[in-house]
Amino acid sequence: MSLDTLALAHTLVDALEEKKGEDILVLEIREITLLADYFVICSGTSPRMIDALAEAAFAAVKQEYGVKPRVEGDPQGGWVLADYGNVVLHLFSPQQRDYYALEELWSNGRVVLHLQ
Repeated sequence: MSLDTLALAHTLVDALEEKKGEDILVLEIREITLLADYFVICSGTSPRMIDALAEAAFAAVKQEYGVKPRVEGDPQGGWVLADYGNVVLHLFSPQQRDYYALEELWSNGRVVLHLQ
């Protein structure tokens, strides 16, 4: 079964928005890399919030699509990465988001959605 990657990205966004994720960005990168079709980037104000955002996102995608991500990082470090294949979720503390500056690094990507 092939996943609709944009629908998966929107499922993530809905879950993040429901848990009060901040500065949510969906970046289409399929034209510039084979790495993924979309990055979903979101900030959480504390390790506890990042953990809650991750759990909500994982649960929403598992319920909707029956898939689990490959996960790296941890909320205490300020960055959790969840790889769904063609959609990659990045959850950051504000400090880590500024440090890694993915929006700048992937500035050739197309912004599909930006909720501030």
